[in-house]
Amino acid sequence: MLDNVPYFSYIISAFIGIGLAAATGFRVFLPMFVVSLASYFDWIPMNEHFDWLAGLPTLITTGIATIIEILAYYIPFVDHLLDTVSIPMATVAGSILFASQFAELGTFPQWALALIAGGGTAATISSGFAGIRAASTATTGGLGNSIVGTTETAGAGIMSILAMAAPVMAAIFAIITLIVVIIFGRKAWKKLRNSKDTSQRL
Repeated sequence: MLDNVPYFSYIISAFIGIGLAAATGFRVFLPMFVVSLASYFDWIPMNEHFDWLAGLPTLITTGIATIIEILAYYIPFVDHLLDTVSIPMATVAGSILFASQFAELGTFPQWALALIAGGGTAATISSGFAGIRAASTATTGGLGNSIVGTTETAGAGIMSILAMAAPVMAAIFAIITLIVVIIFGRKAWKKLRNSKDTSQRL
């Protein structure tokens, strides 16, 4: 019945894309590994233009990168170093995973939509958590960073699975996550800025 709804396939693709993009905002490589794993074992279809995502080299590469990324966020100072590169990397990863759902649109609309919706979603979540982690470091001396890191890893895994298994729910969670991250992320950045201003006056 829903198949008769105009542009229904595009709507579902958008939900999947948003969910996967949101997942890359938490962790860059984990969502790509999940998608690569699922497509490699034919659990989900993959457009021919993105066959490389289903290849064994991509599966191995993203798997190793996922393990390194997750562990690195538990190392003091390294987590902040990763934050400096995670936002642009998340933007690229989010755009790629979003674009993989719209390969039939044509090159320009496909990547324009991917950069705006996919890249924008990933960058917003990634930058928000970078602010939260920075505030955690300033207020807890880094002791709370492991909690932030674990939350990000769990969020990436849950969003990746939801995006493929329950796209509508994934999109709803992605929107909620965006709102929460924007609110708390802005507060965290402001708190960090105020603490820096106070220390400079002293």
